[in-house]
Amino acid sequence: MNIRIGNGYDIHCLVPERPLILGGVHIPHELGLLGHSDADVLTHAIMDAMLGALSLGDIGLYFPPTDPKWKGADSLVLLAQVNQLILDKGWEIGNIDSVVVAERPKLKPHIEQMRDRLSAVLQLKPDQIGIKATTNEKLGPVGREEGIAAYAVVLLGLK
Repeated sequence: MNIRIGNGYDIHCLVPERPLILGGVHIPHELGLLGHSDADVLTHAIMDAMLGALSLGDIGLYFPPTDPKWKGADSLVLLAQVNQLILDKGWEIGNIDSVVVAERPKLKPHIEQMRDRLSAVLQLKPDQIGIKATTNEKLGPVGREEGIAAYAVVLLGLK
């Protein structure tokens, strides 16, 4: 077969005095995500799905949190590097589908901008990237507003 599918997941804690960045977009909120890079859970889940589709490990293998080089890194820059790796191996993205799970803030007003940022980096049409937002119905750490999680599925095809 000339297609591969990968899935990705990420979750980070919400903390004060950090920006909230999702899909490369700064979202106004009193809390942000804690992480070695910018902690963009949506972009991280997409990268893990891309890498997983080709059995290439996960983002920690390429951008380890123990390496000071990646401290505060812009996840869109990392995404561009992962995309280049996929392209260099002869594959291209067919489509991405993703879900961001957060109780607050409301994300629907920002989804189009997230899709535009991600599609520009990945050189895709915006309609090749699906982004949905939902809550966790007040259940678990996400429901208690302790963090934000994201899930992504990526379909790759041979170029």
